[in-house]
Amino acid sequence: MIVYDVAIIGAGASGLMCASQLQHKSVVIIESNSKIGLKILASGGGKCNVTNKNVSVDNYLGDKEFIKKALDNFTPKELLKFLDNFQLELEERKYGQYFCKKSAKDILNIFDKLTIYCHFFMNSKVLHVEFKNNFLIKTDSRIIEAKKLIVASGGISYTSIGASPIGYEIAKYFGHNIVTPAPALVGLTVQKEQFWMKNLSGISFNVKLSVEDKTLEKDLLFTHKGISGPVVMSGSLYWKKGKIALDFLPNIDLTKLLDNKSKKQISSQLPLPRRFILEFLKSIHVEDKPIFKLKLDEIEKLKVLKKYEFAPAGNFGFTKAEVTKGGVCTDEINCETFESKLQKNLYFIGEVLDVTGELGGYNFQWAFASAMALIKENKW
Repeated sequence: MIVYDVAIIGAGASGLMCASQLQHKSVVIIESNSKIGLKILASGGGKCNVTNKNVSVDNYLGDKEFIKKALDNFTPKELLKFLDNFQLELEERKYGQYFCKKSAKDILNIFDKLTIYCHFFMNSKVLHVEFKNNFLIKTDSRIIEAKKLIVASGGISYTSIGASPIGYEIAKYFGHNIVTPAPALVGLTVQKEQFWMKNLSGISFNVKLSVEDKTLEKDLLFTHKGISGPVVMSGSLYWKKGKIALDFLPNIDLTKLLDNKSKKQISSQLPLPRRFILEFLKSIHVEDKPIFKLKLDEIEKLKVLKKYEFAPAGNFGFTKAEVTKGGVCTDEINCETFESKLQKNLYFIGEVLDVTGELGGYNFQWAFASAMALIKENKW
């Protein structure tokens, strides 16, 4: 039996980046799909939001010190330089996000070339891993032996492209604790009192969302299930079944708008989509009337536009979630080398760890940064 220097479970962003830097080693990549990088291809509408120019630990849920070391080790500028070396064309969009200008396939073409020396076992489902002098990785078709094992299997969102809990199962077998996985970067469903929002499906505008100790400002999208859009998806990362608050008029002084004795109807005076205002007014039992005719109690009701508090019913679930929060507990992982503190030569990188970023390229940056930190710090 061949004994590989390194086995990598998962041919996603973190696994491919890691493999691309190990050209002097014998490397095997085990992937459950028939193609590499399916999540890369599926993200960003097929253009992959590779990173964000404004990345900090504040954009992540997880241990800040653990996260910071990897992000400092491989910054967005370094990632952009790495990709530019291969003439990958990127475009910067709203909120500092970088996308492939043409197609996410362009990134995979880069990794295809950089991993040409690797041995790939595609369509291979990992069933079990154990350690006997070396790692023995049992798949549904063969047993693979390797001196070092890198788990880059991701989370359990996107089951349609082969996501599975195998990374957590391997970690647990070697004694690691798992922070309970949950859907993240996902829309939120609403309670009966907020069903009026379902009538606004398709409407989107900028809001501020407050959840736990975080305040985010981006676009909100109403859907037939509840609320979504960039601000809600990022907010779902921090939501723990309590209340959230929406400011539908961020950076606008509502008191001034309601104090000017205007003869305009409420729906004409407020700088919000008319359909939204009419549904909102209906929900608070206020008639659409000229501003100067508003009673004091009606003005007070309208002030809720600046702080609309409610508890979401839940979220859209794993099948709609961009990523999984939770995962392998980082207290048990060396923050510099990404090696397990419980099993020598076992490593965890990327989404399988209890580190999750907001929407906007932060999770791909983490995937690439954790992979590069492993390579740099272990000096393989």
